[in-house]
Amino acid sequence: MTPPQFENHEVLVRSPSGKGKTKPTPLLFIHGAYTAAWCWDEHFLSFFAEAGYAAYAVSLSGHGASPGRRYLDSFSINDYVRDVATVVDTLAAPPVLIGHSMGGFVAQKYLEDHQAPGAVLMCSVPPQGLLSAAMGMMFSKPGMMSDLNSLMSGGKASLDTLREALFAQPVDLEDLKRYYKGSQSESHRAIWDMSLFGMPRASRVKRTPLLVQGAEFDHLIPASLVEMTARTYDVEAHIFPGMGHGLMLERDWKKPAQQILDWLKELKA
Repeated sequence: MTPPQFENHEVLVRSPSGKGKTKPTPLLFIHGAYTAAWCWDEHFLSFFAEAGYAAYAVSLSGHGASPGRRYLDSFSINDYVRDVATVVDTLAAPPVLIGHSMGGFVAQKYLEDHQAPGAVLMCSVPPQGLLSAAMGMMFSKPGMMSDLNSLMSGGKASLDTLREALFAQPVDLEDLKRYYKGSQSESHRAIWDMSLFGMPRASRVKRTPLLVQGAEFDHLIPASLVEMTARTYDVEAHIFPGMGHGLMLERDWKKPAQQILDWLKELKA
């Protein structure tokens, strides 16, 4: 079934406070699998808005409050790329892209055919795809793999699985319950695209300044794969010690956020 074309996606917006000079370059945050734009609104959107950036987070088709949930399995990575392009076209200036996990893969695919001032690949699916990560999890964390497969098919993962998948640091139980409530199934087609059928063309992505971030205790996209991503693009991998896959939600979220802010200053974005 071909999914209908949607234009009105959920986009969360946090505007600069007006206390200082507004930066000319907006930021567009792209979430990973099983979640939506809300994951950026916990900490990152307000942090960057206070630093003077117009901060936007899109819920990709079939995610969050964006249309298309009933067609979720029909959406491809290319559909998610079109979502990003649609939002970019509405902004006053080309944004820096900040993509987490699957969102980092979407950002790479977007950069094949579009220009951007820069991009952050945070715990991103590597340009070589998901297969090595999936194989590693199958042997090291079979219970987590089973729960994520259930979630992808519309079932539910346990709170303990969510904690183990996203966090290496302590997380408040009430916060964890909120994150659990915001989790959802993911498109099988998009997962297959990231596994076999839609690898990014690295030579084209390299045209864009990149910041590659990862986490020491990431069970989904291990630090070794983040380092592989960085080698592919001839940049340094920044691995945050003592942190897990959900860098933007971890207790020490300000550490990766501050590094991004410092990098944006170097870009003069």
